[in-house]
Amino acid sequence: MIWIDQEAFVRARIYQPTRNAMQSGKARTKAWVLEFEPASPRRIDPLMGWTSSSDMLSQVQLEFDTREEATAYAVKHNIPYDLFEPLRPTPRPKAYADNFRYDRKVPWSH
Repeated sequence: MIWIDQEAFVRARIYQPTRNAMQSGKARTKAWVLEFEPASPRRIDPLMGWTSSSDMLSQVQLEFDTREEATAYAVKHNIPYDLFEPLRPTPRPKAYADNFRYDRKVPWSH
């Protein structure tokens, strides 16, 4: 259980992560993630130049199997949340024979 100070206004995001752009696989995209929005902006350390934050909740990421489980967790623990539905791409029908159509705009060979 995560203890949250009632005085602090902490908002959470519930979303389904997208696939990695560097790979074609869809691993780890089925689960729903609940993560907290940053309460304070990141600061640059004057000595080393590293980026840091005093917000410990920014490190918390909870994974759930379904959207209903994630929203039920947020409701049970009185966490205000924003739900982001995933955008599903519309499949375009493709046919190999379209490469050889006589009314093609651009010729397929030289």
